[in-house]
Amino acid sequence: MSADTATSELESRVVKKVARRIIPFLGVAYFVNYLDRTNIGLAKLTMSDELGLTETMFGLASGLFFIGYLLFEVPSNLALHKFGARRWIARIMVSWGIVAAAMAFVPTAGWLYGLRIVLGIAEAGFFPGVLLYMTMWFPRAYRVRLMGLFMLALPVSSALGAPLSSAIIQYWDGLFGLSGWRVMFLIEGLPAIVLGVITWFYLTDRPAQATWLDDDEKAWLTAELESEGSSKGAHIAGSVKRALTDARVWMLGLVYFGITYGLYSLSFFLPSIVAGFKKTFDTDFSLVTTGLIVAVPFAVGALAMVLWSRHSDRTGERTWHVAIPTLLGAVSIPFALYMDSPFTTMIAVTVNAVGVFCALPVFWYLPSAFLTGAGAAAGIAIINSVGNMSGFGAPYVTGWLLDATGNARAGLWVVGGVMLVAVALVLVLRRRTMGDRTSSDVAAPIAH
Repeated sequence: MSADTATSELESRVVKKVARRIIPFLGVAYFVNYLDRTNIGLAKLTMSDELGLTETMFGLASGLFFIGYLLFEVPSNLALHKFGARRWIARIMVSWGIVAAAMAFVPTAGWLYGLRIVLGIAEAGFFPGVLLYMTMWFPRAYRVRLMGLFMLALPVSSALGAPLSSAIIQYWDGLFGLSGWRVMFLIEGLPAIVLGVITWFYLTDRPAQATWLDDDEKAWLTAELESEGSSKGAHIAGSVKRALTDARVWMLGLVYFGITYGLYSLSFFLPSIVAGFKKTFDTDFSLVTTGLIVAVPFAVGALAMVLWSRHSDRTGERTWHVAIPTLLGAVSIPFALYMDSPFTTMIAVTVNAVGVFCALPVFWYLPSAFLTGAGAAAGIAIINSVGNMSGFGAPYVTGWLLDATGNARAGLWVVGGVMLVAVALVLVLRRRTMGDRTSSDVAAPIAH
């Protein structure tokens, strides 16, 4: 056996072993994470009457999550880099699980607002921390497809979570003397606490510490990742400052803002749009049926995400794999509420979901191509923070426009417009700093 063949077999064995160990566990954690963040959209169907929420008030409650999230995102990710993923991710999960379960007991809209802010603070750093953690374990050539598998938890969370949440609300109403939406918050908050405790014992901070890898496997993976890091020129003490001042970091944050604007508009308001079919098309769906209908775009988006991520890895192209699906989502969503039936409306919504979910995993390759070490911790957190400002803006603006106009059309036109801006920014970045480089060199290193 030649040396090259032996190395190739070692590489394949190591990547598969690490992927089997890490991706399913982190995927389950992200499933619970996104469910606890967005299940307020289904709670709204019965919660609004009990707490006296208007559409604008609901949009504010949904978006306030991101105030605390944004303020603590960068410090949390730097803490993860300093203290290690195992400890910090465990702390995050236990904290947000406690707060998510506590939402079952809010007596007024004011308490709901306050706990949504605290939930954001508790959860800050989880998603960018996991992305940073993956750069510590997977060589660049494998990241998009593996990030795609990890992020599959996002649409799956909505596809499975929507019918699950609606079933709890409908059938467990009165359990423990609580309204159905309160029971949902309580039950869906508990898994995060359990997973947080497991994380403390299950995750390993770095390959060199992995007792579940053989010595030759640890040596190869450590050397490969160190080689990639040193080749970028960003893995030095001043990398945090350079990440904070690099224009590409902030532009990528704005691109992510546009993509996630579509994501959060769907996640928070799609249940309301489907419930609105009763008025528009004279339908009469139960809560469970509404949840099943809401699940469809996310289920299709999950399949498309996997296929698109694999295509990006096969071709080695990244920026068009972000721009094209974002454009598809942008042009499809404004027309959803001009359709003449629930079926055609959901087709348009599903096309938008496919665009959003196809763009997300490939997008997260771009910053990892030029950020490493502490620079990656800061840069990824900044991008995620800027992008997730849409989590406040999208539900609040959509809710306000829904109250102001009486329908969701204006809000969906705004979604399309914001996503179009993201497409333009991706192409500007490609032209100015990324060019037509391959998957191994998508962006130039941060300048010294």
